Amino acid sequence: MTPPPAAPDPAGPRRPLDGVTVVTLEQAVAAPFATRQLADLGARVVKVERPVVGDFARGYDATVKGLSSHFVWLNRSKESLTLDLKRPEAREVVGRLIDGADVFVQNLAPGAADRLGLDAGTLRARRPRLIVCNVSGYGASGPYRDKKAYDLLVQAEAGLVSITGTPDQVVKSSISVADIAAGMYAYSGVLTALFRRERSGEGASIEVSMLEALGEWMGFPLYYTLYGGKPPPRSGARHAAIAPYGPFEGADGETVFLGLQNEREWVRFCAEVLERPELATDPRFDANVKRVANRDALEAAIHDVFATLTAEAIVARLDAAQIANGRMNSVAQLAGHPQLRARDRWRDVPSSAGPLRATLPPATLDGAEPRMDAIPEVGEHTEAILAELGYPPDTVAAWRDAGIV
Repeated sequence: MTPPPAAPDPAGPRRPLDGVTVVTLEQAVAAPFATRQLADLGARVVKVERPVVGDFARGYDATVKGLSSHFVWLNRSKESLTLDLKRPEAREVVGRLIDGADVFVQNLAPGAADRLGLDAGTLRARRPRLIVCNVSGYGASGPYRDKKAYDLLVQAEAGLVSITGTPDQVVKSSISVADIAAGMYAYSGVLTALFRRERSGEGASIEVSMLEALGEWMGFPLYYTLYGGKPPPRSGARHAAIAPYGPFEGADGETVFLGLQNEREWVRFCAEVLERPELATDPRFDANVKRVANRDALEAAIHDVFATLTAEAIVARLDAAQIANGRMNSVAQLAGHPQLRARDRWRDVPSSAGPLRATLPPATLDGAEPRMDAIPEVGEHTEAILAELGYPPDTVAAWRDAGIV
């Protein structure tokens, strides 16, 4: 017996992935980010975790009312089933789960899925309509195949760290961009495979590596280096190839970011924002390449004007001149951002610690409210899922005593 497909809530909105079941052996960020987005669209996501401790991201911190901020972000709307996959009984359960699923996602350590008999070839030979998505650090082949991959290490391997920071100091991205990139491509890959299956009836094997995902995001610096002969310089919070483009401080100590895209904007910026129209034709600044080459002198001229204005006044001038700009907000200010509030982008997500605030998924689909259900406790749904599979309560109790679940 296999679990029934996820059924749409008759009282709720129809979601695009209602009726789709996803089984996932996942941990950390990349795969959980992909599957959470599938859950947002209505898919039933069964998350297989290790007994007792679960996904190790549960232990990253205890900031969110005792829960991990990473886990809260990545795991709403999922069902947690605990299994010790070293035990044959547990592997049988996973096999039966997958037999009733549409999608199987895993980001286990290199080679682990193969050793468990959960490689794409084995699974799809048994069930050709199954979509299998493998997320790894470096891919299923090549000299780095078995190398451990953590987000910062992949940022370094992909060249991102080398171009991030100031001329004197490299820095990493403050968020897990390699994981997030891989998760986004796994998510879009699964959606693409589901769409193709509707047309052809065939499943798919999807492979996503963190290095290749972040490598795609490195497109601009890669082309700049390949054909320019040198990488973009590390430029702190400024743009490496456009000026003025970056942060400027007002008289009140608040920082405003601005960016110009063309010469028309440069002329308007000089006349209407700086009120120094002669700068537009200054031979040091009358083309973007010259402004970049003379960035220090350019920024000094801008600072001379902005030092007499508050950030609010700077923004008012920039807006009036239709020059793109943004304030440098803190994370706390993002949480209270008036634009998010005005667009009703916040919801409450249930958890064992009480309701938690969460933003809606970025893609707004008319007529389909995203699914934003509870964050699961470790093994919270184990008994219910095993009952669906036909295992009697005494068997489940014995397995729990033996540490199988």
